[in-house]
Amino acid sequence: MKNLQDGFCWYEAEENAGGGSPEERYQRIVDWASRARGTNPDAFDAVTAWLLTADQWSQAELDENRTILMEGIIGRFERQCRQLRAQLTGLEPSGLVNPAVFDTLDRFEEELTGDTRAVKLKEAVEKVFHDFSSIKNRETRELFAGGITGHAGTDTVEVFGYINFLKDCDAGVQWTLFMPDVVKRQQDGFRMERFEYRKLPAMRFIGMEKDLSGEIRGLEEVQRMLDAMEGYRSGFDWDVLLLHHYGRGVDVEHCHGLWGRFMAAGAPVPQGYAYVDFVPDNDGEAGMPYLSQFAYAEFAGEPDAMHEREGFDCDAMYDVTRNTILAQNVMIPYPSKYWTAEVYPQGFGKGSTVYLFSVDK
Repeated sequence: MKNLQDGFCWYEAEENAGGGSPEERYQRIVDWASRARGTNPDAFDAVTAWLLTADQWSQAELDENRTILMEGIIGRFERQCRQLRAQLTGLEPSGLVNPAVFDTLDRFEEELTGDTRAVKLKEAVEKVFHDFSSIKNRETRELFAGGITGHAGTDTVEVFGYINFLKDCDAGVQWTLFMPDVVKRQQDGFRMERFEYRKLPAMRFIGMEKDLSGEIRGLEEVQRMLDAMEGYRSGFDWDVLLLHHYGRGVDVEHCHGLWGRFMAAGAPVPQGYAYVDFVPDNDGEAGMPYLSQFAYAEFAGEPDAMHEREGFDCDAMYDVTRNTILAQNVMIPYPSKYWTAEVYPQGFGKGSTVYLFSVDK
């Protein structure tokens, strides 16, 4: 399986690091990051699938595969990070380098030593780094490799393992490099005028479940009901369309929408309405309560451009907000606490111009 190493798009330091202008040199690094983002996720998934077959390896295969993983993949990533850091440090005086990339390199290099920040994976990772043969143990193997697993008489389950953690670290380096340029190019016909992170006290979102097709008739009733709850305001009192997936992946749970407002924690819920609770700090469990931490992005420009879907994962406001977060190496708590929201500062009838995106800082 030596060809596993060939599946990655590796960064190789230029022999003539001073060749070209700082702009040209930095752009070459950005271009590499963009290419790697297109290939490396699949390469990590291939490593996961390969490791999950470790119970079938002979002793000779075990020795060979340890070298492939520890030297050919993990060791090569360590060398790549050192080279990339050196190149970026040399370019830093130019002002071109996104400072967030150094934090992502710190995190990646730490994980590559086996000293993982993932508490639930720590014991398994230490075992494999100390004694590679321990990967033959089913539980250790699954925590190290991750992926989709299943056993006789049980359902298949998704396990987030150490290799998945490395995959996220690698992606974080790439995002901080190429996302700033992506964000600039995505703002065509509109602009992001304000961006900040907020952490609010506990709140309760109260609203009415509605069709997400764009139909907003009948929302006057929602507005009147929430206006009448004067004593339960949260301080973030705009009309909002809250979107979430009950703490599950978007490919597992379809999107649910509530048209309503953020109200004070514990506010009474009118008959026929639904609610979602928010708290400032993570309880470690998937699903509600969600976090009252979010990126706040305020937009101006052509309404159609802000909500353009063609060429975007969701729409323009969603993509630009998310990509700005990724460029700054701030954690999006996906899927366990993931939610987004469109805000209507002038009421539901006037269109949304503010986007909220869940983060965990």
